[in-house]
Amino acid sequence: MKGAQKAKVIQRTECTVMDKLRAVLSGRDGNNDRNILQAANEASTLGWGTRVKGFIACMVIGVVFTFLGVCCLFIPKIGLILFIVFYTFGNICSLVSTMFLMGPIKQLKRMCDKTRAFATVVMITCLVLTLCAAFWWKIFALTLLFVILQILAFAWYSLSYIPFARDAILKFFSMLCTMCVK
Repeated sequence: MKGAQKAKVIQRTECTVMDKLRAVLSGRDGNNDRNILQAANEASTLGWGTRVKGFIACMVIGVVFTFLGVCCLFIPKIGLILFIVFYTFGNICSLVSTMFLMGPIKQLKRMCDKTRAFATVVMITCLVLTLCAAFWWKIFALTLLFVILQILAFAWYSLSYIPFARDAILKFFSMLCTMCVK
């Protein structure tokens, strides 16, 4: 009996999901105050296993590209450019990987939270400016500065997901500064 009841519940759930998907895709959804991204997010939900696999794949790609970038630093003449491209692409892949766990809408909302908004803006600005400084302006010192700022901004952004981590880092550096002054 339990198996038959469970099968009926699963079948009803699948029917309602398919009905919602058909309604969204045909444009006859009764809820008109949602935007297209929310409708697509609800219609294309991934299973938890698929989300974890996507997260791991993107994170591994990001780490590999970051590592390749560091290895390319030792190539004469074009090493710095390859480092910048690979490192920036690795950061983008690492950032996108978290969208698999939370979903793109939820991740974008969390990136714009008041605790993360500044770090998000600085991080994305540094990603763009790093590429601009490397390819359009071709100024080595500026490119290096933006890469360093990119690293710091990404670290500060990542720390915002760990409760009290930013406060602990700030406290550590303030204690370090007071010890150095004495």
